Amino acid sequence: MNSPHLRLFFALPCPPQLAAQIATWRDSLGIEGQPVMPADLHVTLAFLGQQPLDKLPLLERMAAGLQIARFHLQLDQLQQWHSGLLVLTPSQPPEALLHLQRELQRHLLAAGLPVDARPFRPHLTLLRRGHTRIVPAEPCFAWTAEEWGLLASEPRSVSSRYRLLQAWPLLRHSDS
Repeated sequence: MNSPHLRLFFALPCPPQLAAQIATWRDSLGIEGQPVMPADLHVTLAFLGQQPLDKLPLLERMAAGLQIARFHLQLDQLQQWHSGLLVLTPSQPPEALLHLQRELQRHLLAAGLPVDARPFRPHLTLLRRGHTRIVPAEPCFAWTAEEWGLLASEPRSVSSRYRLLQAWPLLRHSDS
């Protein structure tokens, strides 16, 4: 008998107040496409794809063992990627973000779980299937990343929604 599966990924959730500001700014640009709901804005660290539910305890133990310091993340570039993705990216990804992603990838590989072979390009997806060229804009959205989490992608009629399954705090410098 097959166990149920979830489509999983690790990510930095965007704080709700900032997510609302980003969505308002995005909507003011007048770019057509399928917007990501404010509650679903995040920066993906590792996409795991379909995983059996019985992998959740392993993933949670692995993530709980990572001790990474908090960091400031500034999203200051607006880019349009393949297939009409409109994204915010950092011009200078913080070293702690890159370290978190590398450590996560290393632990996933050691556990025999899938990792993306493509280089890590930190980004926050604003909308999908954009149909117009992006307008000149100088975004500047920033937050101190205080937690990261394991999320499940749940298909809906129009697009997927994301549900936070478990979150782990990033350490204050004095905690490390």
